Amino acid sequence: MTESHRPPPVPEETPPLGQRLFDNVWLLLAAGLVVMLVVYTGWGLWEILSMPQGTLP
Repeated sequence: MTESHRPPPVPEETPPLGQRLFDNVWLLLAAGLVVMLVVYTGWGLWEILSMPQGTLP
């Protein structure tokens, strides 16, 4: 009988950290929501605190 010559198995490499983060859809959704909430809340607070004091008639 003849033996088939197969290459030795290659150990499976894990993807880099950046690729694993971008492949995780739920992590991207959570990051998008957190960034949106922080930026818009910070922007709103900045606008409120930097408004001049209103004069009453």
